[in-house]
Amino acid sequence: MALADLIPSGGVHVDLGASSRKQALQAMSELAADLTGQPARAIFDAVLQRERLGSTGVGQGVAIPHARLAGIDTVVGIFARLRTPVDFESIDGRPADLIFMLIAPEDAGAEHLKALARVSRLLRREDVRQRLRAAPDSEAIHAVLAGEPATDAA
Repeated sequence: MALADLIPSGGVHVDLGASSRKQALQAMSELAADLTGQPARAIFDAVLQRERLGSTGVGQGVAIPHARLAGIDTVVGIFARLRTPVDFESIDGRPADLIFMLIAPEDAGAEHLKALARVSRLLRREDVRQRLRAAPDSEAIHAVLAGEPATDAA
């Protein structure tokens, strides 16, 4: 499965407003609820429980919150670029502005880990992070996440 296949239509959000990690996770859980049909509170609780095990802030302004949840049939990704970076207790101390949330079926251990690794590999690349930060809209961000070449808007 391609990374872009993890993100349903409407799964990319530009300039999401949040002033804390908790607010960012709440807002993204609500977006995930709209896409999955699962209650936002259940998604938020699962993601927050995972955060308590250790921050999902991976550094370089990136966080990859994730959780497994009953009632989900396939791995779903939601991406948000925050208007203002928030503290995710990243290893490098840098606040995160690029957030990729993964919600996986409760029994999807290997599939969940493969998706997590795929997202991590992509967001580790400086050129990708720069393109995500410079993208003018959600369609351009989706194209970057899909690995499509950059196009110059004339």
